[in-house]
Order: sequence, then C-alpha cells, then structure tokens
Amino acid sequence: MKRVVVFCGASLGFNPIYKEAAAALGNYFVRHQIGLVYGGAKIGMMGIIADTILAEQGEVIGVIPSLLEKEEVLHSGVEEMIICKKMSDRKVIMSKLVDGYITLPGGFGTLDELFEVLTLGQLHIEKKPIGLLNINGFFDALLVQLDKMIAEGYLKKDNKELLIVATSVEQLMKKMNNYSAPENGNVIHKVVS
Repeated sequence: MKRVVVFCGASLGFNPIYKEAAAALGNYFVRHQIGLVYGGAKIGMMGIIADTILAEQGEVIGVIPSLLEKEEVLHSGVEEMIICKKMSDRKVIMSKLVDGYITLPGGFGTLDELFEVLTLGQLHIEKKPIGLLNINGFFDALLVQLDKMIAEGYLKKDNKELLIVATSVEQLMKKMNNYSAPENGNVIHKVVS
C-alpha cells in the first residue's frame, strides 16, 4: 500500500495508550514509506499521527472541509492540504487517494467514516482493505454489536468480515497487506422466516 486513510478522533481521549497507538502507526507508515491521508487537523489523535510522520519527513495529505478550516483546527505544518466544501466531499476525495483505510479510536465522525467505507465494501463499490486497530479493547462493544446484527438478521457474516481487526499495528498491517476483496455476491440479505 502506498497511501492509507486513517480515521481517528479530534480528541486524545483520557488514556495515553491511544496516543501511543497513533504514534506507533505513524512510525510504521514512515518505516514502510506509506503516505498518510487524514482529516487535516492539528489536534487530537489526528494531530499525533500527522506530527509523528511529519517529524520523519513522511508524506501527509490533509483533507478538511472549509467549515473546520475556519475553526482553527487546520494543521499548518501539512504542506498538501485539500480544502473541500462538505464533509461528504472529504470522504470522496480521501477514497480516491488511498489503497486502504484504518480506524483508530474516535467519536461520531470516526464511526461515520468507518461505516461509510464498510457500506461501500458491502455494496462492492469499494474493494480496499478496511482495518480497525482495536487498542485496549476500545472497539470490543462495537464488534459485539455487529455480532448482534448478524444474529438478528440485519447483517451478513460475510459483510462483517470486510472489517479487518487487530490489536497491534504490525498484526493489522500484515492482515491488510494480505487482504483480497470478496467476489461480488448478493448485496441484499434476505431472511427466511
């Protein structure tokens, strides 16, 4: 993979383990010459991963809606910053620039981005690997919810398997590098009663 989008929070959270994970992922990208595409902010988890890569002269591309540019969160150290009109434009631009997606801890925006790419994968529009770095069990409850959706007939098991989950950067990247997109199947899940 040459470039990867990282979806993550504009906050650091309360546990420093998440900040450490963002830095570890940034260092992995630098060592393996993987470019970062991200939300363009200087704050939170976004700022940590960008700063880690920039400190080693790695490639960082920010994509930020003009609304957030005005909120003074834009990372002025990122030379390649794409300013777009809407949040939805940001996702389209990011998708065109990358070979895969990784999600780190974050809030609503992070989950929105994750579920949009999973939905595109489910519809066979997107065929890139989608990784979830489950540091400190942060996403355990989310994974249980996905299992509940399968058990209740709202999600196919095959579609849950679009999500590549690991607890370490190295493990996640190995899985993502070995990923093969599934063949097109039935998009609609029919439950027979």
